[in-house]
Amino acid sequence: MEAIKTVDLTKYYGKARGITNLNLSVREGDFFGFIGPNGAGKSTTIRTLLGLIRPTSGEAYIFGKNVTVKPELIRREVGYLPSEAAFYSGMRVSEILKLSADLRGKDCGAEAKRLCERLELDTTRKVNELSFGNRKKAAIVCALQSEPSLLILDEPTSGLDPLMQREFFEILRERNKNGATVFLSSHVLSEVQHNCARAAIVREGTVIACDSVDSLARANAKRVTLCGTAELSGLEGVRDIQKTDGGASFLFSGETEELLKRLSEGKILDLTISEPDLEEIFLHYYRKEDEK
Repeated sequence: MEAIKTVDLTKYYGKARGITNLNLSVREGDFFGFIGPNGAGKSTTIRTLLGLIRPTSGEAYIFGKNVTVKPELIRREVGYLPSEAAFYSGMRVSEILKLSADLRGKDCGAEAKRLCERLELDTTRKVNELSFGNRKKAAIVCALQSEPSLLILDEPTSGLDPLMQREFFEILRERNKNGATVFLSSHVLSEVQHNCARAAIVREGTVIACDSVDSLARANAKRVTLCGTAELSGLEGVRDIQKTDGGASFLFSGETEELLKRLSEGKILDLTISEPDLEEIFLHYYRKEDEK
């Protein structure tokens, strides 16, 4: 079953674009990355999936249920972590966690205690006294304590220090191993590359690529690093040239035969051709879209 499915999902705010004809499929049990820069439409997609805003057109489904029909029933199966969490001022963390559990009609005390211990969250403090990072921890516990079958996380690690980020992703991997679907929206590409099996790249409200992370990283682009001199101008497929000490490094998506022919005309002392990381691939896809 698909945990998330959208069909030509579109949302406009007046004349302003939110998302346009967005098509997405996330299988049940996936650890899925949803990546794009700020303003690409990630949060609009999530709010539409949760039934917090209504689409202008198109359809969206959570576990086969249309999100516009009784969205409150769908939200019972979802743990949602917004990019910026807001709480009632004056309440203690323990009270916030209990309120969140009560709204779901579940006793989450034991799981909340385990999560708070792992994230080093003091539940006796008032939420308005917390740092941004500790407010994020409280929001994480609210999202995870009911052990939902789908986790939708919007920029989840902002405010967390590196050790807490590591612990957070360890918790997510455990949940995913136990069958939960994780939908991670982020502009931090290393998070997606290190944790997600599949990912979609979104630009200006539309998915421009969707595949396994490994396949995306093999998307006809190689990182070429050379020591020596070569004339690269006019060679089709060369992108992102960076001068290095005694040579150059660049992305290449053209014909390998043409690349080697051009390099043979120069003076090459050393040459490395490797798979680029996801950040480079991300830029590669965006540049391809600009050229259309």
